[in-house]
Amino acid sequence: MATGQKKKDFFFGAAKRVRREVRVRALLVSLPLLRHLPLGVGAALGWLAWYAVPRQRRLAQEQLRIAFPEKTQRERDRIGRQSFANLGRAALETARGDRMDIKAVVALDPRDEAVLHAAHAQGKGVLVATAHIGAWELFARRICAVGIPCGTVAKEAHDPRLTALLQRSREQSGLRVFWRGAPMSGRALLRFLRGEKGILGILIDQDTRVAGHFVPFFGRPAFTPRAAGDLAARLDAPMVFCCVHRVARGMHRMVVRPIEVPRSGDRERDSIELTAAATRVIEEEVRERPDEWVWMHPRWRTEPSDIARERESGTEQKNQPSRLDSGRSR
Repeated sequence: MATGQKKKDFFFGAAKRVRREVRVRALLVSLPLLRHLPLGVGAALGWLAWYAVPRQRRLAQEQLRIAFPEKTQRERDRIGRQSFANLGRAALETARGDRMDIKAVVALDPRDEAVLHAAHAQGKGVLVATAHIGAWELFARRICAVGIPCGTVAKEAHDPRLTALLQRSREQSGLRVFWRGAPMSGRALLRFLRGEKGILGILIDQDTRVAGHFVPFFGRPAFTPRAAGDLAARLDAPMVFCCVHRVARGMHRMVVRPIEVPRSGDRERDSIELTAAATRVIEEEVRERPDEWVWMHPRWRTEPSDIARERESGTEQKNQPSRLDSGRSR
């Protein structure tokens, strides 16, 4: 019986690897075409995915019920479809990012740019807490165009060819990439912030297998990556929130909001407060434009009881920060 299970697992794993290889090859082959497709095609594909991928549709519906219990099912479904369509547009915009005049495509108000320069002038580096809102890959490119050294923390793709593709695309725009979990990545981050006084962007709106804090999001505790808060607390560096909102076909407006939290000197407490404040701002932006956020992500997947069980079983990972996820160990 054990032998039969091993054979089943082997064939299941082989089939999964074949499917992944087919998807990667298809993406690499179609990339030149994707760069020239109208954005409306991306929106149509996203709209189609709402109906064609029931698992992700049900997940989005569940998340929307949590966030907007006062809305009708019809209203929530409309937001969900628009969110899928936005993801399709954003994918095409990412594919053609290196061909864009980013300053023309993403408007940055002089007052918002002044916020970035004021934070950078403190000389401690700047932490940007951001989210998967709108076309998030474009906002990083727009910050690079301001003329301040910019970097981002990212997770490597499942396939090294896709990781290399993402790195080339981002670095062509002047964006430094710090891969999560890479050797010496923590030290490289500190050198970038302390030495180069750079702006470092970190996405904090998803529940992933990294060190985090439980902070409120739409009235419910949400496990939230703590790296941005940890680094800001350790370096006493300013934190801002940035994103881009879609205002017309192929046109965006950048939002920059300072995260102003009194610093106590207690790194743990300050990290929690900064993470909570940044998450409040993210919620405000999502409430304003719910169609631009990724509702197909299980944002409230982890609960406090999950961490307690991990501690009891000795498998706890989320509260064991790696060098990249927390500055407390250095």
